[in-house]
Amino acid sequence: MEIAETLEYIHSVKWQGRKPGLERTRELLKVLGNPEKSLKFVHIAGTNGKGSTAACIASVLQKSGYRTGLYTSPYIRRFNERIRVNGEDIPDNELMRLTEEIRPYADVMEDSPTEFELITALAMKHFLNSRCDIVVLEVGMGGELDSTNVIEKPEVAVITSIGYDHVRELGPTISDIALAKAGIIKSGGDVVIYGGNTEVEDVFNRVSAERGVRLLRANFSRVSEVEFSLESIRFKFAPYGEIVLPLVGSYQVYNAAVAITALELLRSKGFKISAGDIFSGLASVKWPGRFEILGRDPVFVLDGAHNPQGAEAAANSLRRHFAGQKIVFVVGVMADKDVNAMMNAIAPLADSFIAVRPNHQRALDAKTLCGILSRYGVPTKGYSSIWDGVAAALRKADSGTGAIKCGIVCALGSLYFSEDIRAAYMALSV
Repeated sequence: MEIAETLEYIHSVKWQGRKPGLERTRELLKVLGNPEKSLKFVHIAGTNGKGSTAACIASVLQKSGYRTGLYTSPYIRRFNERIRVNGEDIPDNELMRLTEEIRPYADVMEDSPTEFELITALAMKHFLNSRCDIVVLEVGMGGELDSTNVIEKPEVAVITSIGYDHVRELGPTISDIALAKAGIIKSGGDVVIYGGNTEVEDVFNRVSAERGVRLLRANFSRVSEVEFSLESIRFKFAPYGEIVLPLVGSYQVYNAAVAITALELLRSKGFKISAGDIFSGLASVKWPGRFEILGRDPVFVLDGAHNPQGAEAAANSLRRHFAGQKIVFVVGVMADKDVNAMMNAIAPLADSFIAVRPNHQRALDAKTLCGILSRYGVPTKGYSSIWDGVAAALRKADSGTGAIKCGIVCALGSLYFSEDIRAAYMALSV
């Protein structure tokens, strides 16, 4: 089996129509020897910020000398980046070998596994084979019934910012969504939460009390003297002093605070994590597609905001960095997203909208999206390809002399079109 065939097989299994649950993942892991039972975890759920928080924690743990696994989704550039050890993607040959090992069992399961369940099982085996000291494990969707929740009590559970997303699967209210995320809280364990929403915190407090869990809320009052640039964020975090974070979205300060709180809890449990490890780990963290600056002439921002809360966070970052300036938005979204709520957050900043369709089966077509965007009273046009949309945005935002409309482009709406946006920008900006 070549790598292309391996990926074709992995992507061929779908989650639509499958009953949520953990039994399929448990069955797969059993045939692999239950690798998850020999691993330690930091388990991370949340609506927004869980990937960035996971990357921060993993980077610090690696700097602390721990062989660190990182499991995230979706991928931005290539599939293998979903499964990493000390910052290195799973090699093609290892991915092929593990797929060959598990495929005969998966193919004969009465209730066949979903793509995410298959990948989760493969990842666990790779982390064990790689002799990981600890794995930072990001939930795919929800928490309680997510395939990552087959693990036993983690070293620490982390729940990042909660908002409205996947309401069809998780429930229509913020309490329903919080309860689904709270499924990763295991009896007798420890959990760190982002906080900030009373209704959400009530759910976490109740579940933690029921399960005898120690709950810590990230204390954002420890953050002070925040300075923003297009290269990094500098801020003081008591008692450590100044921290440099090369993730420039304004919301990343709070994700870093959650990460530090979780790392302090790990340290209290015997993990050797120094202040220097925190400084160097956060200073070297990499997490593409989240308020990432692709270029400066014109400024081109790529952000993975894909729900109302994420769009609001992106809008706040844009205001912070580009106060009073109008922006050309390249927008592509999945059809199941609350597009109107997302656009309500960013429309006041828009010079114009350019609608495109991400290369994904669940994506909203550009024509339909263009119809939605045109209601906001700014020039709007749809394009049949991401390449053409990026080219149009660059022309409109030309920072040279002449009829200048705007000097800033922001592409957002989905992580699934991030790499196509990046490829088009890199080719067109040469």
